[in-house]
Amino acid sequence: MKKVNVSLQPIVSNINLPTVIKTAVLPGDSIESLFIATQIGEIFYVRNEIIELFLDIRQRIIKLGSNGGYDERGLLGLAFHPNFFYNGLFYLHYSLAGTQGPGAHSESFMPDPCNLKTLNQKWTNRENQYDHIDTVEEWLFQSNVRPQKQRTLLNLRRPFLNHNGVSSLNFSPETGNLILTTGDGGLGYDPFNLSQDIMEIAGKIIEIDVSIDTLINNPPVVTRFNELPAPIQRTLAVIAKGVRNIPGISFQRYYNQYIKYVGNVGQDLVESIFSFIYHKPIMVTEIVQAFLQNSEPNQEDFINFGWRGWEGDFPTAIIRDCSANPALTEKTIAYYNEAINTSIMRLHPLTCYYHFDARPEKFGGTALTGVHPYMGNEIPDLTGCIVFTDLAKNEESKPPKRGVLAYTKIRNDCKLNDFSIIETNYNFGSKSSYYVSLGTNLTQTKLYLGVYGSENVADYNQGTIFEIVK
Repeated sequence: MKKVNVSLQPIVSNINLPTVIKTAVLPGDSIESLFIATQIGEIFYVRNEIIELFLDIRQRIIKLGSNGGYDERGLLGLAFHPNFFYNGLFYLHYSLAGTQGPGAHSESFMPDPCNLKTLNQKWTNRENQYDHIDTVEEWLFQSNVRPQKQRTLLNLRRPFLNHNGVSSLNFSPETGNLILTTGDGGLGYDPFNLSQDIMEIAGKIIEIDVSIDTLINNPPVVTRFNELPAPIQRTLAVIAKGVRNIPGISFQRYYNQYIKYVGNVGQDLVESIFSFIYHKPIMVTEIVQAFLQNSEPNQEDFINFGWRGWEGDFPTAIIRDCSANPALTEKTIAYYNEAINTSIMRLHPLTCYYHFDARPEKFGGTALTGVHPYMGNEIPDLTGCIVFTDLAKNEESKPPKRGVLAYTKIRNDCKLNDFSIIETNYNFGSKSSYYVSLGTNLTQTKLYLGVYGSENVADYNQGTIFEIVK
């Protein structure tokens, strides 16, 4: 594929770590504003090159950076209602202050194919053994009035600090419903296999019909769908399972249909981008009813990304370094039976890139941080392509670290496609530049890149938002 060159044009500097970049037209306004949500709880908007504070919920956010500065909690999702211009409604996903727990494991986890106890672990004592609580809320913006919280849609208990999703909220242009992407709960290797259990909220893509008033403004804290009150169950459908961690979902109009793009962050081997058009969501009421009848809901045409049995297009592997001869590093399939069971029903990736790749003009990645189609004409080489970002090149060289922009396309035969690096001409100097977020405008004709000078959220004011231009 052709190597593309672009420029980065700074828009905002010296902000905190940007987790979400979107545009919206404020009620009563005539132009799009650029909205930037930071992980610690600020939301800014840029209009006519002037940055203003839209909302500050830092006091509502769990204390971040207690784990040596690195953290995957905080303000993770922001979405504007399709009728935001008229009704002022927007939605937030964040980690609640004052909910810190001990975690569901006291130590790190690695599955051992020779030890069944490591392969069949259960999340017990959920009310006490958890890391924090995430919430999804509806808020109202009115001109000349501070935004106000309207109601809570979900309260989710999370087992670990990481894999909570990021840029986790979006509205479906097909259904008009809110889409929530939840990671598998974290730690590594999904120790409780939450992603494949259809009853678990973790590791799923969930659709929420926000037009329904459940009359429940403070729902219970839950981990499984059957723990939700019936009125909330009736608002929910599950689009996909087998999710490890997702930097959001994006939509591309294709005639009278929409292509959906999802990036699944990898474990040790590979980062993967998936695409699909046809899917058959399962209503949560159907899932719960099947559970009560000790059966499984019909999952034909249901989307399954394959985790934890599959990491992208590879069976999930345990890597053991061979110090005497690195070329002989051992790779063992961690969850052989699960790889077999999900081999047929899983969705195959659109493209994959690897954590170690010695091929010319490729790169070794760390973690996928954004996936968006580009439909503009200002960068002709990217028109109709899927652009994605990786946090930082996986290199043995010393800092500074550098993020990566790349792109791919959908093949006519829909088979696994190649990818190519997008070169940028911006000089970051001696400072690290982690590519932490990717965003577009409403028509997907502009691309925005969020860059941070540190991988630690507690290192403040090191963020810059760029527009990607020719």
